[in-house]
Amino acid sequence: MKEAIGVFDSGLGGLTVLKELIKNFPKENFVYLGDTARLPYGSKSPEVIRKYTEQNIQFLIQQNVKCIVVACNSASTVIDFNELHGTPIYNVITPGAKKALDVSVTKRIGLLGTRATIASRAYQQRILKMDMNVDIFDMACPLFVPFAEEGMDLDPITNLIAFRYIQPLVDQKIDTLILGCTHYPLLRGSIQRVTQQSIALVDSGETIALLLKEDFSQGRLKQSGSGLVRILTTDFSQHFKNLAEKILETKSLEIELVQI
Repeated sequence: MKEAIGVFDSGLGGLTVLKELIKNFPKENFVYLGDTARLPYGSKSPEVIRKYTEQNIQFLIQQNVKCIVVACNSASTVIDFNELHGTPIYNVITPGAKKALDVSVTKRIGLLGTRATIASRAYQQRILKMDMNVDIFDMACPLFVPFAEEGMDLDPITNLIAFRYIQPLVDQKIDTLILGCTHYPLLRGSIQRVTQQSIALVDSGETIALLLKEDFSQGRLKQSGSGLVRILTTDFSQHFKNLAEKILETKSLEIELVQI
């Protein structure tokens, strides 16, 4: 029986999604793959991102998972299928776009993402397909991923960069801001210093958890497992382990080094 839910990201960011999934489904088993050897994805070409994404999906299918969550937004932009070899594939863009529309009152939505995510216009296309009367203002944030990977969530430099990226969107009078990269919730403090409380933040972990909950309730996914969590990475470092333990709020994390 296929028991585990597979999750992958280019690095640490997807652990924010994993944390939300564990909170919502504590009895499920999870296999998390962080492709740290090839980080970051957001600055690479669509062709390379697609190749890495397909390799990661195939690897997780070999781990006998019952479904796969593509936690990486950049990887989600290149996926044009929702199932492979009978395994359901979930991307974070579709539920994120829907959540932003549900939350926004003024229909003025901001989007933060990697260069690859912004250039793909995947969020814009999904949102406008659901509602043509929405104004979307985007901003590529190439420095956010390395800052998050370095654990610089409380650094004054992060606050300055966050202001530089986000203030132009605030000036457009947005009422909702999509954190279009799984790394960005790690910098939530710096982001909220700019947005204050008047702008709703939409992040991938919360939206994908709601989608899985719906599929569990309707029987499209079967509940199983014992709460086992495996963390796999393509390039191990003590820094990754330390930050992973911080994100998942545990002090006894075992990390397995794998080859794709």
